[in-house]
Amino acid sequence: MSRFCTLFIAFLLVAVGGSQAFSQERAFPVGSIAQVADGAMPQMTEISHADAVLRFRSSIPLACSVVYGETTEFGLIAVDQDMNGGAHSDHHPLLTGLKPETTYHFRVQGVAADGRVFVGETQTFRTAAAPTNARMNLASLAAGARVAAVSSNWSNQNNDGSWGANNAIDGERGSAWSSNGDGDGAFIVVEMPKRAAIGEIEVWTRSMSDGTAQTFKFTITTDDGRTVGPFDLPDSTKAYRFDVDIEAKSLRLDVVESSGGNTGLIEFAAYEK
Repeated sequence: MSRFCTLFIAFLLVAVGGSQAFSQERAFPVGSIAQVADGAMPQMTEISHADAVLRFRSSIPLACSVVYGETTEFGLIAVDQDMNGGAHSDHHPLLTGLKPETTYHFRVQGVAADGRVFVGETQTFRTAAAPTNARMNLASLAAGARVAAVSSNWSNQNNDGSWGANNAIDGERGSAWSSNGDGDGAFIVVEMPKRAAIGEIEVWTRSMSDGTAQTFKFTITTDDGRTVGPFDLPDSTKAYRFDVDIEAKSLRLDVVESSGGNTGLIEFAAYEK
């Protein structure tokens, strides 16, 4: 059942010789998120020591957000990461800035284009322990790698821009590199801090709610001209790892097949044997 909340908006009018204040009362329906849950309630997934993803598919397009914090006062908010903006049905806001082994409270809420508001019950989840002895990603900014070349950055930004190529090697799944509509022509070249024998690469494709920007196949080419692949990416929900046997100082990833548009990467990694 929907319930109604009342919003009071006060307007202050100032005129020559005096002023007048008045309020206007408006009512709008606030429903349960279960009404638009499309058969499955929102679930917190991919919980790490530092972040988590809330996944939810709504039966109608919503502008979705999740408030969260260490208490029921929340204090933090996450929204869908989508360059299109607006309302859609496939929601996956990323909750960042989390502490290891900590219980968090969260609540999902969404607004439909007709103004209806849907709110979920407050729930909790607990973050994982911080990893120990994690392998070094040689293709990361933290390891000293750099972007040597890129097909383009969205809106012609620099590599350190909000959608620039550095986001593909920053170790943060809350950021992403987006090309400027390169589709199957997108590529990125990452120069590692040393020449190394690489035994495994990891690739996480970005995608958009309209189905574009997702990479399905890619190749890897070393600085001495050896190409391996193509490799298949099943989806954009997580990073996928692939075994390789190559030696390189730099690695070039080329998109071979995609859904077109602003193709790019959430993360790219290379691990030494």
